[in-house]
Amino acid sequence: MKKLLKNTSEGSKEAKTKARRNAQKVADDHVQPAEGAPAKVDPRNKLNALTAREWIPETVTVWTQRGLGAGHPDAQIERQHPAPFSFTDVSRLIKLFSKPGDVVLDPFNGIGSTLKACALEGRSGVGIELNPKYVKLTKERLKKEVQSSSCEQKVIQGDSRLALDDLQQSSVDFVVTSPPYWNILHKVDHKAKQERQSHDLDTKYSDNKKDLGNIDDYRVFLEELGVILGKCGRALKPKKYMAIIVSDFRDKSKFIMFHADLTLELAKYNLELRGLKVLYQRHKKIFPYGYPYAYVPNIHHQYILILQNERK
Repeated sequence: MKKLLKNTSEGSKEAKTKARRNAQKVADDHVQPAEGAPAKVDPRNKLNALTAREWIPETVTVWTQRGLGAGHPDAQIERQHPAPFSFTDVSRLIKLFSKPGDVVLDPFNGIGSTLKACALEGRSGVGIELNPKYVKLTKERLKKEVQSSSCEQKVIQGDSRLALDDLQQSSVDFVVTSPPYWNILHKVDHKAKQERQSHDLDTKYSDNKKDLGNIDDYRVFLEELGVILGKCGRALKPKKYMAIIVSDFRDKSKFIMFHADLTLELAKYNLELRGLKVLYQRHKKIFPYGYPYAYVPNIHHQYILILQNERK
Protein backbone atom coordinates (compact mmCIF):
# COMPACT_ATOMS: atom_id res chain seq x y z
CA MET A 1 0.00 0.00 0.00
CA LYS A 2 2.85 2.39 0.91
CA LYS A 3 4.54 1.64 -2.44
CA LEU A 4 1.30 2.26 -4.33
CA LEU A 5 0.77 5.60 -2.57
CA LYS A 6 4.33 6.62 -3.27
CA ASN A 7 4.02 5.83 -6.97
CA THR A 8 0.71 7.66 -7.16
CA SER A 9 2.27 10.68 -5.46
CA GLU A 10 5.20 10.67 -7.86
CA GLY A 11 2.82 10.44 -10.82
CA SER A 12 0.83 13.34 -9.44
CA LYS A 13 3.99 15.43 -9.10
CA GLU A 14 4.99 14.65 -12.69
CA ALA A 15 1.53 15.60 -13.93
CA LYS A 16 1.63 18.90 -12.03
CA THR A 17 5.11 19.68 -13.35
CA LYS A 18 3.97 18.97 -16.91
CA ALA A 19 0.87 21.14 -16.44
CA ARG A 20 2.98 24.04 -15.16
CA ARG A 21 5.31 23.74 -18.15
CA ASN A 22 2.38 23.73 -20.55
CA ALA A 23 0.84 26.79 -18.86
CA GLN A 24 4.16 28.60 -19.05
CA LYS A 25 4.47 27.77 -22.75
CA VAL A 26 1.00 29.19 -23.42
CA ALA A 27 1.93 32.39 -21.55
CA ASP A 28 5.23 32.66 -23.41
CA ASP A 29 3.44 32.24 -26.74
CA HIS A 30 1.24 35.23 -25.87
CA VAL A 31 3.97 37.39 -24.39
CA GLN A 32 6.69 36.52 -26.90
CA PRO A 33 5.39 36.37 -30.47
CA ALA A 34 7.33 34.58 -33.17
CA GLU A 35 10.64 36.21 -34.06
CA GLY A 36 10.10 39.18 -36.36
CA ALA A 37 6.33 39.24 -35.81
CA PRO A 38 4.86 42.45 -34.33
CA ALA A 39 3.14 42.16 -30.96
CA LYS A 40 -0.62 42.18 -31.31
CA VAL A 41 -3.46 43.14 -29.02
CA ASP A 42 -5.66 40.16 -28.26
CA PRO A 43 -9.01 40.68 -30.06
CA ARG A 44 -10.78 39.62 -26.84
CA ASN A 45 -9.20 42.54 -24.97
CA LYS A 46 -12.00 45.05 -24.36
CA LEU A 47 -10.23 46.85 -21.50
CA ASN A 48 -7.21 48.51 -23.10
CA ALA A 49 -4.88 48.54 -26.10
CA LEU A 50 -2.00 46.68 -24.44
CA THR A 51 -0.32 43.56 -25.74
CA ALA A 52 0.28 40.69 -23.32
CA ARG A 53 3.89 41.77 -22.89
CA GLU A 54 2.72 45.27 -21.92
CA TRP A 55 -0.26 44.16 -19.80
CA ILE A 56 1.25 41.51 -17.53
CA PRO A 57 4.00 43.66 -15.88
CA GLU A 58 1.40 46.29 -15.02
CA THR A 59 -0.45 43.79 -12.80
CA VAL A 60 2.43 43.77 -10.30
CA THR A 61 1.07 45.23 -7.06
CA VAL A 62 4.03 47.52 -6.29
CA TRP A 63 4.88 50.45 -8.54
CA THR A 64 7.64 53.00 -8.02
CA GLN A 65 6.44 56.56 -8.40
CA ARG A 66 7.78 58.25 -11.50
CA GLY A 67 8.22 62.00 -11.78
CA LEU A 68 10.11 64.60 -13.78
CA GLY A 69 11.97 65.96 -10.76
CA ALA A 70 11.45 69.31 -9.04
CA GLY A 71 13.92 71.10 -11.31
CA HIS A 72 12.38 70.02 -14.62
CA PRO A 73 10.85 72.88 -16.66
CA ASP A 74 7.56 70.99 -16.96
CA ALA A 75 7.31 70.54 -13.19
CA GLN A 76 7.12 74.24 -12.30
CA ILE A 77 3.35 74.67 -12.65
CA GLU A 78 2.75 71.31 -10.95
CA ARG A 79 4.74 72.47 -7.90
CA GLN A 80 2.28 75.30 -7.25
CA HIS A 81 -0.30 72.78 -6.00
CA PRO A 82 0.16 71.57 -2.39
CA ALA A 83 -0.50 67.90 -3.21
CA PRO A 84 0.07 67.09 -6.90
CA PHE A 85 0.46 63.60 -8.27
CA SER A 86 2.62 62.77 -11.25
CA PHE A 87 1.04 62.67 -14.69
CA THR A 88 3.41 59.82 -15.55
CA ASP A 89 1.77 57.57 -12.94
CA VAL A 90 -1.68 58.61 -14.17
CA SER A 91 -0.61 57.75 -17.72
CA ARG A 92 0.17 54.18 -16.63
CA LEU A 93 -3.30 53.84 -15.12
CA ILE A 94 -4.99 55.39 -18.15
CA LYS A 95 -3.22 53.01 -20.52
CA LEU A 96 -4.10 50.02 -18.33
CA PHE A 97 -7.79 50.81 -17.83
CA SER A 98 -8.90 52.52 -21.05
CA LYS A 99 -8.50 52.54 -24.80
CA PRO A 100 -7.48 55.42 -27.10
CA GLY A 101 -10.44 57.73 -27.67
CA ASP A 102 -12.11 56.81 -24.36
CA VAL A 103 -13.40 59.40 -21.88
CA VAL A 104 -11.59 59.74 -18.53
CA LEU A 105 -13.01 61.63 -15.53
CA ASP A 106 -11.18 63.24 -12.59
CA PRO A 107 -13.53 64.84 -10.02
CA PHE A 108 -10.57 66.39 -8.13
CA ASN A 109 -8.68 67.92 -11.04
CA GLY A 110 -6.15 69.86 -8.98
CA ILE A 111 -3.34 71.03 -11.22
CA GLY A 112 -4.50 68.96 -14.22
CA SER A 113 -2.22 65.90 -14.10
CA THR A 114 -5.02 63.65 -15.37
CA LEU A 115 -5.90 65.97 -18.25
CA LYS A 116 -2.24 66.21 -19.26
CA ALA A 117 -1.94 62.42 -19.21
CA CYS A 118 -5.14 62.11 -21.27
CA ALA A 119 -3.84 64.57 -23.85
CA LEU A 120 -0.57 62.65 -24.20
CA GLU A 121 -2.26 59.22 -24.33
CA GLY A 122 -5.05 60.08 -26.79
CA ARG A 123 -7.98 60.08 -24.37
CA SER A 124 -10.61 62.77 -23.81
CA GLY A 125 -10.44 64.14 -20.28
CA VAL A 126 -12.95 65.82 -18.00
CA GLY A 127 -11.65 67.45 -14.83
CA ILE A 128 -13.68 69.19 -12.11
CA GLU A 129 -11.95 71.68 -9.80
CA LEU A 130 -13.35 73.88 -7.02
CA ASN A 131 -10.48 76.39 -6.88
CA PRO A 132 -10.48 78.83 -9.85
CA LYS A 133 -6.72 79.36 -9.38
CA TYR A 134 -6.02 75.73 -10.24
CA VAL A 135 -8.46 75.79 -13.15
CA LYS A 136 -6.44 78.65 -14.62
CA LEU A 137 -3.15 76.86 -13.95
CA THR A 138 -4.49 73.65 -15.54
CA LYS A 139 -5.28 75.50 -18.76
CA GLU A 140 -1.87 77.16 -18.68
CA ARG A 141 -0.18 73.82 -18.07
CA LEU A 142 -1.91 72.09 -20.98
CA LYS A 143 -0.99 74.97 -23.28
CA LYS A 144 2.69 74.97 -22.23
CA GLU A 145 3.39 71.28 -21.66
CA VAL A 146 1.31 69.54 -24.35
CA GLN A 147 2.29 70.44 -27.90
CA SER A 148 -0.73 68.90 -29.58
CA SER A 149 -3.52 66.46 -28.85
CA SER A 150 -6.18 64.78 -30.94
CA CYS A 151 -8.61 64.64 -27.98
CA GLU A 152 -10.45 67.40 -26.14
CA GLN A 153 -9.54 68.20 -22.54
CA LYS A 154 -12.25 69.94 -20.53
CA VAL A 155 -11.80 71.48 -17.09
CA ILE A 156 -14.93 72.53 -15.19
CA GLN A 157 -14.74 75.05 -12.36
CA GLY A 158 -17.19 74.08 -9.64
CA ASP A 159 -18.17 71.76 -6.79
CA SER A 160 -18.05 68.11 -7.88
CA ARG A 161 -21.12 67.39 -5.76
CA LEU A 162 -23.10 69.55 -8.18
CA ALA A 163 -21.09 69.41 -11.41
CA LEU A 164 -21.24 65.61 -11.61
CA ASP A 165 -25.04 65.79 -11.91
CA ASP A 166 -24.55 67.36 -15.34
CA LEU A 167 -22.70 64.33 -16.70
CA GLN A 168 -24.79 61.74 -18.49
CA GLN A 169 -25.16 58.33 -16.90
CA SER A 170 -22.71 55.74 -18.28
CA SER A 171 -20.82 58.36 -20.31
CA VAL A 172 -17.34 57.76 -18.85
CA ASP A 173 -14.92 54.88 -19.53
CA PHE A 174 -12.51 55.35 -16.61
CA VAL A 175 -12.32 57.42 -13.42
CA VAL A 176 -8.95 58.27 -11.89
CA THR A 177 -8.30 60.77 -9.13
CA SER A 178 -6.40 61.65 -5.97
CA PRO A 179 -8.84 63.23 -3.49
CA PRO A 180 -7.98 65.29 -0.41
CA TYR A 181 -6.64 63.23 2.49
CA TRP A 182 -9.05 64.82 4.96
CA ASN A 183 -7.59 68.04 6.46
CA ILE A 184 -3.98 66.89 6.84
CA LEU A 185 -2.71 69.90 4.88
CA HIS A 186 -3.78 72.07 7.82
CA LYS A 187 -1.04 70.47 9.91
CA VAL A 188 2.21 72.42 9.57
CA ASP A 189 5.10 69.97 10.09
CA HIS A 190 8.78 69.82 9.12
CA LYS A 191 7.88 68.99 5.52
CA ALA A 192 5.44 71.89 5.08
CA LYS A 193 7.90 74.36 6.57
CA GLN A 194 10.88 73.12 4.56
CA GLU A 195 9.28 72.35 1.19
CA ARG A 196 6.27 74.72 0.96
CA GLN A 197 6.35 77.74 3.27
CA SER A 198 10.02 78.53 2.63
CA HIS A 199 9.27 78.75 -1.13
CA ASP A 200 6.02 80.73 -0.68
CA LEU A 201 3.94 77.88 -2.12
CA ASP A 202 0.35 76.93 -1.22
CA THR A 203 0.10 74.71 1.84
CA LYS A 204 -3.62 73.88 1.54
CA TYR A 205 -6.15 73.54 -1.26
CA SER A 206 -8.28 76.61 -0.48
CA ASP A 207 -10.20 78.49 2.21
CA ASN A 208 -13.53 77.54 0.62
CA LYS A 209 -15.95 75.96 3.12
CA LYS A 210 -17.10 73.59 0.36
CA ASP A 211 -13.58 72.17 0.06
CA LEU A 212 -13.42 68.63 1.48
CA GLY A 213 -9.95 69.44 2.79
CA ASN A 214 -11.51 71.93 5.22
CA ILE A 215 -13.95 69.52 6.90
CA ASP A 216 -13.10 69.02 10.59
CA ASP A 217 -14.97 65.77 11.25
CA TYR A 218 -13.36 62.69 9.65
CA ARG A 219 -16.63 60.72 9.37
CA VAL A 220 -18.39 63.66 7.69
CA PHE A 221 -15.43 64.02 5.31
CA LEU A 222 -15.56 60.33 4.44
CA GLU A 223 -19.30 60.44 3.75
CA GLU A 224 -18.99 63.56 1.56
CA LEU A 225 -16.14 61.98 -0.39
CA GLY A 226 -18.26 58.84 -0.81
CA VAL A 227 -21.11 60.93 -2.25
CA ILE A 228 -18.79 62.47 -4.87
CA LEU A 229 -17.19 59.19 -5.91
CA GLY A 230 -20.61 57.52 -5.87
CA LYS A 231 -21.79 60.12 -8.39
CA CYS A 232 -18.71 59.29 -10.46
CA GLY A 233 -19.97 55.71 -10.40
CA ARG A 234 -23.25 56.86 -11.94
CA ALA A 235 -21.32 58.49 -14.82
CA LEU A 236 -19.00 55.47 -15.15
CA LYS A 237 -20.11 52.70 -17.47
CA PRO A 238 -21.04 49.38 -15.80
CA LYS A 239 -18.09 47.02 -15.26
CA LYS A 240 -15.60 49.82 -15.95
CA TYR A 241 -12.91 50.76 -13.45
CA MET A 242 -12.08 53.53 -11.01
CA ALA A 243 -8.56 54.14 -9.65
CA ILE A 244 -8.15 56.28 -6.54
CA ILE A 245 -4.72 57.35 -5.29
CA VAL A 246 -4.76 57.79 -1.50
CA SER A 247 -2.48 57.66 1.51
CA ASP A 248 -2.97 56.65 5.12
CA PHE A 249 -2.01 59.32 7.64
CA ARG A 250 -1.70 60.27 11.30
CA ASP A 251 -4.18 62.34 13.28
CA LYS A 252 -2.10 63.32 16.31
CA SER A 253 -1.06 59.94 17.80
CA LYS A 254 -3.73 57.93 15.94
CA PHE A 255 -2.94 56.21 12.64
CA ILE A 256 -5.82 56.49 10.15
CA MET A 257 -6.21 53.67 7.59
CA PHE A 258 -7.83 55.96 5.05
CA HIS A 259 -7.54 53.48 2.19
CA ALA A 260 -9.52 50.86 4.11
CA ASP A 261 -12.15 53.31 5.38
CA LEU A 262 -12.73 54.67 1.87
CA THR A 263 -13.03 51.17 0.39
CA LEU A 264 -15.80 50.32 2.86
CA GLU A 265 -17.57 53.62 2.19
CA LEU A 266 -17.56 53.10 -1.59
CA ALA A 267 -19.06 49.61 -1.29
CA LYS A 268 -22.34 51.42 -0.56
CA TYR A 269 -22.26 52.70 -4.16
CA ASN A 270 -21.60 49.33 -5.84
CA LEU A 271 -17.93 50.19 -6.32
CA GLU A 272 -16.17 46.93 -5.47
CA LEU A 273 -12.48 46.60 -4.69
CA ARG A 274 -10.58 44.48 -7.22
CA GLY A 275 -7.08 45.06 -5.91
CA LEU A 276 -4.54 47.41 -4.39
CA LYS A 277 -1.30 48.83 -5.69
CA VAL A 278 1.41 50.23 -3.46
CA LEU A 279 2.97 53.32 -5.04
CA TYR A 280 6.45 53.58 -3.54
CA GLN A 281 7.67 57.19 -3.22
CA ARG A 282 11.40 56.62 -3.16
CA HIS A 283 12.23 60.29 -3.77
CA LYS A 284 10.69 61.59 -0.51
CA LYS A 285 12.88 63.05 2.19
CA ILE A 286 13.12 61.58 5.68
CA PHE A 287 12.13 63.76 8.65
CA PRO A 288 12.80 63.20 12.38
CA TYR A 289 9.19 62.58 13.34
CA GLY A 290 8.91 61.39 16.95
CA TYR A 291 12.65 61.29 17.65
CA PRO A 292 13.79 60.62 20.35
CA TYR A 293 10.52 59.96 22.18
CA ALA A 294 8.20 57.74 20.12
CA TYR A 295 7.81 55.79 16.90
CA VAL A 296 6.26 57.92 14.15
CA PRO A 297 6.51 56.57 10.59
CA ASN A 298 7.84 58.39 7.56
CA ILE A 299 5.10 57.38 5.13
CA HIS A 300 6.79 56.81 1.78
CA HIS A 301 4.03 55.15 -0.19
CA GLN A 302 0.51 55.68 -1.42
CA TYR A 303 -2.19 53.18 -2.27
CA ILE A 304 -4.02 52.93 -5.57
CA LEU A 305 -7.48 51.50 -5.00
CA ILE A 306 -8.69 49.60 -8.07
CA LEU A 307 -12.49 49.40 -8.01
CA GLN A 308 -14.99 48.07 -10.53
CA ASN A 309 -18.44 49.52 -11.12
CA GLU A 310 -20.99 46.81 -10.34
CA ARG A 311 -23.98 49.07 -10.94
CA LYS A 312 -26.54 47.28 -13.09
